[in-house]
Amino acid sequence: MTDASTRGPGTGRIAPEELRSHRWFGTDGLRSFSHRARTRQLGYLPEEHLGKPVIAVLNTWSDINPCHTHLRDRAQAVKRGVWQAGGFPLEFPVSTLSETFQKPTPMLYRNLLAMETEELLRSYPVDGAVLLGGCDKSTPALLMGAASADLPTVFVPAGPMLPGHWRNEVLGSGTDMWRYWDERRAGTIGDCEMAELENGLARSPGHCMTMGTASTLTAAAEVLGVTLPGASSIPAVDSGHERMAAASGLRIVDLVMRQVTLSQILTPEAYEDAVATVLALGGSTNAVIHLIAMAGRSGVKLTLDDFDRIARTVPVLADLRPGGRYLMEDFHFAGGLPGFLGRLTDVLHLDRPTVAHDTLREQIDGAPVHNSDVIRERSDPLAGEGGVAVLRGNLCPDGAVIKHIAAEPRLLRHTGPAVVFDDYRELQRTINDPALALTPDHVLVLRNAGPQGGPGMPEYGMLPIPDYLLKQGVRDMVRISDARMSGTSYGACVLHIAPESFVGGPLALVRTGDLITLDVEARLLRLDVDDEELQRRRAAWSPPPARYGRGYGALYQDQITQADTGCDFAFLARQGEVPDPYAG
Repeated sequence: MTDASTRGPGTGRIAPEELRSHRWFGTDGLRSFSHRARTRQLGYLPEEHLGKPVIAVLNTWSDINPCHTHLRDRAQAVKRGVWQAGGFPLEFPVSTLSETFQKPTPMLYRNLLAMETEELLRSYPVDGAVLLGGCDKSTPALLMGAASADLPTVFVPAGPMLPGHWRNEVLGSGTDMWRYWDERRAGTIGDCEMAELENGLARSPGHCMTMGTASTLTAAAEVLGVTLPGASSIPAVDSGHERMAAASGLRIVDLVMRQVTLSQILTPEAYEDAVATVLALGGSTNAVIHLIAMAGRSGVKLTLDDFDRIARTVPVLADLRPGGRYLMEDFHFAGGLPGFLGRLTDVLHLDRPTVAHDTLREQIDGAPVHNSDVIRERSDPLAGEGGVAVLRGNLCPDGAVIKHIAAEPRLLRHTGPAVVFDDYRELQRTINDPALALTPDHVLVLRNAGPQGGPGMPEYGMLPIPDYLLKQGVRDMVRISDARMSGTSYGACVLHIAPESFVGGPLALVRTGDLITLDVEARLLRLDVDDEELQRRRAAWSPPPARYGRGYGALYQDQITQADTGCDFAFLARQGEVPDPYAG
């Protein structure tokens, strides 16, 4: 399904002197002479690059990013394809956003990578781009920046790692990490078992092999139409992954010569299809924030209400962890996204273009499903509605989300007393304090963990359950925060409360003992406190001091928007003309 010879949108081909890079290399002036001389300094012959499409290969490889540790090799495969198609590839190292190691959260830096991507593509003599990424924030960051630059673009997903193994059990990274950590806290396993799990949880390069944020966002990229067909689920270490990378290099040259820009692919219909696909996959709640931000860069208005509307029209058909049983390698060999989309044709816009075909209809036509346990039939869904619900109420006037298919059903309609933690460190220090007298009916509330308060909206939303309740067999409680949670996480966790508590959202006014009602079917999250009392509390509330006095953090806190609008920077999210640089 990754044949680079297939036709895509557009028919006419431009002449070499119409290439954007021609302005740097092809004119008769001092600057062009200088550019050519410096290219000779790099060791390139004139016939290697003059009159050829110049392709930027943006690589998020790093020694500290295990999800991308193979992308140095994949960049070489992309360049091989570009050379074969008659183009001239140039590799650009860009910021790596390692979900595992970067603190307080790579979400703090998503917009920084988006800025870097946009400005590199705008300021250098390139005609098109191939973007290499996959770990959670890198996919939206690269595509946000590329959408703003609007050159011909192909995205190469990093691919999922191999399944984990422990004794006779197949493990899913993230999901089983959370599960077994709770079992250790409950006393059911010890340090020896944890040491074995440490060695078996993540066995190869690649991003998480559950339907976490990474797999959700790369699947979204594929249905948006910016990858080759089937690219998002190829395991990172499979030889097919290298072939896909080379085919992407072949493809980008053709897109440049036909001037198929990213704006022709990232249409309103494409974003609607991405939302439907994410929901039908039972994908990560993080996709809500990222797709809203990506759409905004494309000049497309996408809202929480769109997610909730579409969620009611699509079933969950992917039986993938954390909401189901299987892993991404199973999904790939069951038919991957082409086969999966073949079971959603009634809700998709099939006549829009992709980078590989004139229409999405052509791209998925005849794509088989080989295992209906993994990719369910419409008559046998994992859930009748999309896997994420959007909540409203006096506690979240601008919205909140919950991945209800990953929660215990008994908690989806629940009223209980709040226990409030003012920040994550306080929660860590006190959650096991017997004086809190927590019961399974309590509602754990974390505030000051949102875009401003986190800072960066860390993945704190899967609040830990007290050890003493774990030992009693409790494995889920209602948990509420203005944070995010890992796409590999699970539980009755209400997330992304907007506006956040740090800027005075209603979450700032909750007190321990207040009753909170969650009703997922009614899409309701309510603080059961009367308006007069809330007004008194608001009058007594004062904003906390700013987190940053200088640097990138100060820019971030000045410009970051709230979760319901995508957490982009206000000055990047707004529409406006940006001139191409003068190269002469």
